[in-house]
Amino acid sequence: MNSLLKSLEIIEAVSEHQPISLSELSRLLNMPKSSVQRVLVTFQEAGWLRQTGAETTRWEIGPRVMKVRPAALRGGALYQAARQPMLDLCNAVNETVYLSVPDGTNSMVLIDETECKQVVRTSHPIGDLSPFHATANGLALLAHMREADVATILKRDLPKYAENTLSDPVDIRAELQRIRERGYSVNYGQYRSAVYAIGAPVFDAEGVAVASVCISMPATRFDSARVDSWGKQVMATAAAIGASPAKVTN
Repeated sequence: MNSLLKSLEIIEAVSEHQPISLSELSRLLNMPKSSVQRVLVTFQEAGWLRQTGAETTRWEIGPRVMKVRPAALRGGALYQAARQPMLDLCNAVNETVYLSVPDGTNSMVLIDETECKQVVRTSHPIGDLSPFHATANGLALLAHMREADVATILKRDLPKYAENTLSDPVDIRAELQRIRERGYSVNYGQYRSAVYAIGAPVFDAEGVAVASVCISMPATRFDSARVDSWGKQVMATAAAIGASPAKVTN
């Protein structure tokens, strides 16, 4: 039992401090490197952890962790509050609508989608993880997060997923200011070069951004002349979710 508790302590530490090195984990938990390494490798083989980094190996949560969450996520008040507004938006623009929530400062987690009727459309599995700095839902939420959390996210190594990805913290902060001013975010193929999206934050009764909603489409259907119109529709949907009688909480 003690061994199991130590293993859980390690995976919790990785989740809180990711990406984190073996040496950092060992110091943080006051455990021998050899013991920590064995646990890390075991969780990696099971898909719960993964290695990242080039010169120095660092550890972060793997995708399998999120696979146990979708069923629970889809039963909450936020999911219930978002169902009809997402369907209305999907019908209005005929593009797929996604709802995401933050997993702390680690990543955004997709918790629901409403698929459009287009033959060619975007598709992501429930529970999918995505970065804050390169997605419409991530940027929309990041623009309204606490400064301490924004600083935590922006001090990390921020990968460039595509030519348009913003990876310089100065550039990202400038974009966050633009998002706050206009009310919505735009992803110009910054995560997947062939996918464009427009997102807006969902606020709870206390004015805290707890989720974000976006419309997503293939780049071939993106029309720059419609961005502001789309943005206002997404903002209205986010507002409808936040104003729902269902209690939206952080």
